[in-house]
Amino acid sequence: MNTIGTALKLTVFGTSHGPGVGCVLNGLPPGLRVTEEMIQEELDLRKPVPGIGTPRAEEDRVELLSGVHDGRTTGTPVTMFIRNKDVDSSKYDIFRRIPRPGHADYPAMVKYGDAHDLRGGGQFSGRMTALLVAAGAAATQLLGTIGVRIAAYTQTVGGIADEKDHDLDDILRSRGNDVRAADPAKAEEMRKEILRAREEGDSVGGTVRCLVVGLPVGVGEPFFDTIEGEMAKMMFAIPAVKGVEFGAGFGAARMRGSQHNDPYMIKEGVVVTVTNNAGGALGGLSTGMPLVLRVAFKPTASIGKEQRSVDLVEMRDAHLRIEGRHDPCVVPRAVAVVEGASALVIADLCLRGGFIGKEPR
Repeated sequence: MNTIGTALKLTVFGTSHGPGVGCVLNGLPPGLRVTEEMIQEELDLRKPVPGIGTPRAEEDRVELLSGVHDGRTTGTPVTMFIRNKDVDSSKYDIFRRIPRPGHADYPAMVKYGDAHDLRGGGQFSGRMTALLVAAGAAATQLLGTIGVRIAAYTQTVGGIADEKDHDLDDILRSRGNDVRAADPAKAEEMRKEILRAREEGDSVGGTVRCLVVGLPVGVGEPFFDTIEGEMAKMMFAIPAVKGVEFGAGFGAARMRGSQHNDPYMIKEGVVVTVTNNAGGALGGLSTGMPLVLRVAFKPTASIGKEQRSVDLVEMRDAHLRIEGRHDPCVVPRAVAVVEGASALVIADLCLRGGFIGKEPR
């Protein structure tokens, strides 16, 4: 299915090497300020950076085809389109015979047969994440009407880790460097880690940490549409994501209850917790504390090293060296994707829970 969401529904379409990629966002109330310039600002954060990103140079210019008039939503579905202009499909024919390790080539060909579009990975390409950024920009505007803010940053790249728990202001400063690191000193270390992998014909993975602040208490729809569950489903739709955790996450398995429980206290007349090991969610509902999640990205599957594969025509073992234009690390570009994807989920849940009215303030 290419549709996600309940009150705010997103449908994506297109492929990496087709005419373009696009989406339809249904459920935005009328009167919300949304412009191409606003969306473009977020899309630009996803663009590859010379040296540490793919040489594919797409403009990623968003076009608003419907649902917006004079910079305001009309209440009808908002259609966005991004044209593909820098396409080179010449390197992909061989993958129909020799599938790429770490890619969806083989299972997709088994499922869809000869009809599967392998060019650039088709609908399995990271190119599709531009739509999460574009639609997420509109969702971010909607969340702003109730004071909810979202920011993410690169927490780890390979063996380089930023162990600090940065606040929202720190995280927003990550927009000032290419790696999207909250700590400028770590940014240079992470850049070197990416370049080392690239020089060796290899790739490297990492994690993105995301913070959602200003959430009212009670966002989420248990039993099955919990705030963590809906967020995790969206994050796992992002190509290359292999793990999602909230708060202390897997670290909670090594803690005792007396360590993991977050004691309550009153601060300026508001109930808060002393710690936030729960990551801002209990029982599938937001607690009013910052929602904290970490998203793990695997190393880019397309690498310059020779790899083992199989020849599907002759049904024998084979070797493959991948050519083309690929990111040695997707994490810096994925930060904007995690932000946009988070905004879509939170906006949907806030609409479902009645936290956002029909008319944005």
